[in-house]
Amino acid sequence: MDAYRVAYDGRPFHGFQRQPDVPTVEDAILDALRDLGVFAGDAPPGYAAAGRTDAGVSAVAQTVAFEAPDWLSPAAFNGELPADVRAWARADAPDGFHATHDATAREYVYHLHAPEADPERARAALDGLAGEHDFHNLTPDGTGTVRDLSASLSVDGEYLVLTFRAGGFARQLVRRLVSLVRAVAVGAADVGKVERALAPEPLPGHEGIAPAPAFPLVLTGVDYPALDFAVDPDAAASARAVFAERRADWRTRARVAGEVADRLGR
Repeated sequence: MDAYRVAYDGRPFHGFQRQPDVPTVEDAILDALRDLGVFAGDAPPGYAAAGRTDAGVSAVAQTVAFEAPDWLSPAAFNGELPADVRAWARADAPDGFHATHDATAREYVYHLHAPEADPERARAALDGLAGEHDFHNLTPDGTGTVRDLSASLSVDGEYLVLTFRAGGFARQLVRRLVSLVRAVAVGAADVGKVERALAPEPLPGHEGIAPAPAFPLVLTGVDYPALDFAVDPDAAASARAVFAERRADWRTRARVAGEVADRLGR
């Protein structure tokens, strides 16, 4: 059994998990393995992934594990993966390892553009959300809503960089946490809304918390204490080159959009 770290740009995909008739990250991974001759059929023996990111969500540390041949290095894996998806590290995993169930913690980072936000109000909201709570008002899930959450904040120019860690996350939980923190930070909600969101009672409809947009969210960490991942230098260099090129492209697009915006109405 082998485990692979996989990074991807989530924008071209309709989420991680396989779906009919739309491109997903998991389809790209399984198609690559099938083209490499690693398996025939539905999925490789023992296959599982660390998590199911939503459409538009990116990842650094998504992890997939399966019975792999010795020759399947991350660089070889990348030979059939699309440029948006890059394997970059590999670890030997014990028999019976399961990439979903054996993860002890997951970390997400959200890059929230909020130039009008008050960081101290954001920190107060995060302090209230940290710890073990029932987050039933912040997910559509009906079960598995109790989580022990750690949350932190850094400020980078006009961005609040929000980091969340927990053993696992209910559906849309991170994105709804971000919406709640933003509402408090910009003064659209009082800090007391955090307490109301964590109360046993359902939030009334007018106080419901919608998920923040998916694209600024990145899966940055998945912990497996028993695994020792070895970085493949060639694969990691390939991944860095791909994402550096995308960063340059996005910066150019931002400059063009800024030029248009600045000149409108002159």
